[in-house]
Amino acid sequence: MRDFRHRLRTPIAGLAVVTAGLLMVSCSSGAGPSSSGPGGGGTSAPAKPAPLIKISPAKGADKVRPDKSVVVTASNGELEEVTVQAGGKTLKGEFDAARTKWVSKGPLKLSSDYTVSAKASGDGGPAEVTSTFTTLKPAQELRIADITPNLKGETVGVGMPIMVRFSRPVGDKKAVEESLEVTAEKPVDGAWRWIDDSLAIYRPAKYWPAHQKVRFAARLEGVRAGKDMYGVKNYATTMKVGAAWISSVDVRSHSMVVRKDGKVVQKMAISAGKATSREYTTTNGVHLTMERGNPVTMISPGKKEGDPGYYKEIVDHAVRISNSGEYVHSAPWSVGSQGRANVSHGCVNARPDQAKWFYDNFHRGDVVNIVGTNRALEWNNGWGYWQLPFKQWKKGSALDA
Repeated sequence: MRDFRHRLRTPIAGLAVVTAGLLMVSCSSGAGPSSSGPGGGGTSAPAKPAPLIKISPAKGADKVRPDKSVVVTASNGELEEVTVQAGGKTLKGEFDAARTKWVSKGPLKLSSDYTVSAKASGDGGPAEVTSTFTTLKPAQELRIADITPNLKGETVGVGMPIMVRFSRPVGDKKAVEESLEVTAEKPVDGAWRWIDDSLAIYRPAKYWPAHQKVRFAARLEGVRAGKDMYGVKNYATTMKVGAAWISSVDVRSHSMVVRKDGKVVQKMAISAGKATSREYTTTNGVHLTMERGNPVTMISPGKKEGDPGYYKEIVDHAVRISNSGEYVHSAPWSVGSQGRANVSHGCVNARPDQAKWFYDNFHRGDVVNIVGTNRALEWNNGWGYWQLPFKQWKKGSALDA
């Protein structure tokens, strides 16, 4: 009897152990969604981080330079949307190929409050950030004081330069010149030249092709033009280039031939400077017609009434071709010498009816090419800019290599 009872107790104990083992396995298998290996028993995978968005300039920044870019980046995800606004206007920008970076294009507006909103998405979920910053108010504002030509509806000649006068001396000419743009319907090579710190002039390498429009634009707003100096406004204007009016004056043969688009439309007998002194010698070279007047009072420069050589003449139908007092004008008193001798104080004298015809048909920027004298037109005398070879002209550009 004793042995029988012992044999019965042993299997019951073994059954209890097995049951406990089953319970332990059941508990461990429900501890997590996944295991670290085929054998089971691993820990849970960490949660994916949400996208991290960074914005520059930093939130709350003030006195931000307008030539700085707005940069938005995202890690742990991709940028879905970036919006940068000030005063109801949206700033343009571009994403990189991976859409993890966005950079603004163009300058910021001065003295403006900007709001930057960015959204990103990733495995860790979406993210959204908003930031603000303020651009500086410049100590010195740069504007354009004058653009020539800029008369609405004006037609100009094929030699016409584009002259831009700034409101104050420019410190960083390269930055300002990079903001200037000339676009022609019939493109030709051209370059800017700085005449002084406030005046830049553009001319093509060769005369403008006739019968087209040429657009000038200055994307000056936000451009850093010097220490504490920024452009505050953009500008644009269009000039219409008309026919190619080219007048050829030969002082030796006392003649002037006017061509329109290569065709002779007028032949004129003229009288040029008598050349008794440099002052009375007509300048040689490429002149441009600049302005006109009817009448114009001409007074000998540097002399007063009673001085030797003093004169005061009132002339009709006068078209200026230099700043040293040279005009093509009516001269009824020298008709007898026109075509025969040079008797003027330096101007090109013409018969009254032909002078009126020239006056009525001229445009600013038409070409008057004079040959036959020993006094060269200075390149900076009036609009004598064609006196400089183009290779030399463009050396005055801040962008010339």
